Amino acid sequence: MTAAGTATGKRLAVLSLTALGVVYGDIGTSPLYAIKECFGHVYGLLPTPGNVYGILSLVFWALTLVISGKYITFILRADNRGEGGTLSLLALIFPRRSPGGLNRARGFWIVALALFGTALLYGDGVITPAMSVLGAMEGLVVASPEFERFVVPLALVILVGFFALQRFGTDRVGKMFGPVMLVWFSTIAVLGVHEILRAPAILLAVNPWYAVQFAMENGTLAFLVLGSVVLVITGGEALYADMGHFGKRPIRLAWLSFVMPALLLNYFGQGALLLRDPSAVANPFFNLAPRWFLYPLLGLATLAAIVASQAMISGAFSLTRQAIQLGFLPRMDIHHTSSQERGQIYVPEINTAIGVGCILIVLAFQNTSALGAAYGIAVTGTMTITSILFYMVLRLRFRWSALQAGLLCGAFLLIDLFFFGANIIKVANGGWVPLALGVALFTMMTTWKRGRELLQEKLLKATLPVDLFLEDIRRNKPHRVRGTAVVMTSTMDGVPPVLLHHLKHNQVLHQQVVLLSVLTDDTPEVEGPDRVAVEELGEGFFRIIAHYGFMQTPDVTDLLTRAKHQGLHCQPRDTTYFLGRERLLPTGPSRLAQWRKHLFVFMSRNARSATEFFGLPSNRVVELGTQIEL
Repeated sequence: MTAAGTATGKRLAVLSLTALGVVYGDIGTSPLYAIKECFGHVYGLLPTPGNVYGILSLVFWALTLVISGKYITFILRADNRGEGGTLSLLALIFPRRSPGGLNRARGFWIVALALFGTALLYGDGVITPAMSVLGAMEGLVVASPEFERFVVPLALVILVGFFALQRFGTDRVGKMFGPVMLVWFSTIAVLGVHEILRAPAILLAVNPWYAVQFAMENGTLAFLVLGSVVLVITGGEALYADMGHFGKRPIRLAWLSFVMPALLLNYFGQGALLLRDPSAVANPFFNLAPRWFLYPLLGLATLAAIVASQAMISGAFSLTRQAIQLGFLPRMDIHHTSSQERGQIYVPEINTAIGVGCILIVLAFQNTSALGAAYGIAVTGTMTITSILFYMVLRLRFRWSALQAGLLCGAFLLIDLFFFGANIIKVANGGWVPLALGVALFTMMTTWKRGRELLQEKLLKATLPVDLFLEDIRRNKPHRVRGTAVVMTSTMDGVPPVLLHHLKHNQVLHQQVVLLSVLTDDTPEVEGPDRVAVEELGEGFFRIIAHYGFMQTPDVTDLLTRAKHQGLHCQPRDTTYFLGRERLLPTGPSRLAQWRKHLFVFMSRNARSATEFFGLPSNRVVELGTQIEL
């Protein structure tokens, strides 16, 4: 369990405040557009008492059952040493990435589901900034219809500036997140209470019978409206994925004591306003504010939208590092933007891709009403996959019976499928966007994983057993030069081809040769003595096996420093690093479709160099190339 997870007193209060910004930024901006979309022109619902009470009842029970029930009460229990998210669930199901008793076919589908859920989260990361910023800018139209033509240009300016500033990191801005969202949640709660006091009977909508009546009276239309009701629970997956930053207790405390009450007060306030003034349906959130407060509220909403966007982008950066370490994505540039917080990172490639995607989405959809369908599918698809994976975790790790796990997860899955079904019919109206992104990213991740496995098989066949190699060294005694050679290898057995090529062509070896393998475990972090294991092989040869968690970035120079305590001594100025650079050709007999071979070759050629990824001094690296047919 993390220190955050055991926090008490003042520390717990600080973490809970910080969690307001990072964890609840997404769900906290949902009042900007959720109720408005429920009464949007797509459904043609009028703000009659029956419809208002029915939708508010659906909103209340969606937040209660999905966020409070599913995520806060149960899903947060499924932590992988304090970390959450889809990939953490996968690591819990397959410890050490071993199927653990599951048959191969079922294991494949579980991994596929987890990867597709991860891919959908990237889609959510593209859509959330566009949705949040557009929702905030649409408040200008309430101030004056003349401002409508400025909504999209201003949204684009904010998004461009937002993504341009990412390279400076969130260390300083992050300290503002909690206070900004504290003001935001307090403000929306007060706005809601002001309207509720005019019509306190609106609180009766907590009765689930109003939702049942709404469904009975509207039939299929009530089912379709779930496609917009789901907007109130966007951010549930971010809540789980960000657990490692704060721990369970701060996240639960912030939700139950502050976030959920503030959201419900605002939603019920919007409902009370619609009953008093049906014309406010065009934008019930901003119509809650008195005229004198409209522009300050617009500025606050813009800040809240930026916070919500930052939370999703930071999550995408962390997700990328996990995927790289677990072997599902090629190496990318990872910049640490804080000297105190290891979790604060910046990935330029991901930042550019998401930024371009956001801008294209804003230009294509123009408003939150058109974008709502795309948003819903990404969220509900990921939530559905989480319910399925959670069932496996309950069975394999918590040892629940099939009946117990089935009843609980079956209830969750039923709710998820209702929401997903209400959104999937909107594929033609924009829902195809997150699905297309998900399929594309899923294809890339599975292709990279499979391609690396096939490449490893090729390299393994080219390795030479250590005992045979050392025997040859003792017999032929090649010339040895001063210093240490560190040979990077992905295999823990045998002598890698890069060293064999070096000896064959240069006819020389260093006095000390280190065969270094860096492995990623299924835990978030590996610390202390478990990080490095050193084995002396003889003839000046050593093997180092280093373990990192999937939330950590390898640093080879740090590893060699740690190895000194286990008998390996080398001077940085006398150390040379040898890397193999494979030139891949998609013309071999490997069991991979031709188009996937070309995709893998393309991804491999554009991967970040191992020199930068492993933190090697560039002026002491020697790369030896080899040609391999896949």
